[in-house]
Amino acid sequence: MNVQTPIKSSVPAISDEERASRLRAVNFARGSVRYEGGIQTEEVEVIAARYVDGGLTLDEYIAAVKASDTVRLA
Repeated sequence: MNVQTPIKSSVPAISDEERASRLRAVNFARGSVRYEGGIQTEEVEVIAARYVDGGLTLDEYIAAVKASDTVRLA
């Protein structure tokens, strides 16, 4: 018998409401970056998408953005 077992993620699924909240937060951050004259890179957009989809916690998201090659601290 060929039975497929679904792969379980170690990251719990997030609700639609949580996903919408995360998307609003990311969109706010994008607007803030643009307001300051910056542009989010593709690397940061990929990190943001992982956060919105529930693949990263807020702390992991922040750490990943800070660790990216695109962050320049004043």
